Amino acid sequence: MRISIGSDHGGLNLKEKIKETFKEIEFVDRGTYTFDSCDYPIFAKAVACDVRDKAVDFGILVCTNGVGMSITANKIKGVRAALCLSTDMAMHARRHNGANVLCLGEINQPMDEALKIVKEFITTPMADEERHVRRINLIKEIEEEN
Repeated sequence: MRISIGSDHGGLNLKEKIKETFKEIEFVDRGTYTFDSCDYPIFAKAVACDVRDKAVDFGILVCTNGVGMSITANKIKGVRAALCLSTDMAMHARRHNGANVLCLGEINQPMDEALKIVKEFITTPMADEERHVRRINLIKEIEEEN
């Protein structure tokens, strides 16, 4: 599995912990690499473009609360970024919504819970039930209209 990962300074600790924990995964690290203040849209765009271009299986984005990364990543056509605050949200984001980018906020949960959310997201397949496929296709149609 190959995952593009990025963070701003507010998500750097969690980004590094994810890479350290999931050693079996090949990570494409799009930055940041320091705690110097930086602009999250730069990293969100880099990761989202990797997902759009199918250079990776998934994307993971981390900032202080995950909202900015989610908003930015969802501007890229073909990206379905989900800010997940629990394993249940991660499961549903993948299974029902076909999310391909996980957004996390470093302050939203303890580190061990964030790692469980990552595991749930990357191990949950998308459901192939007609209703879920139909809904994702509707999302794609809306995306094409704009």
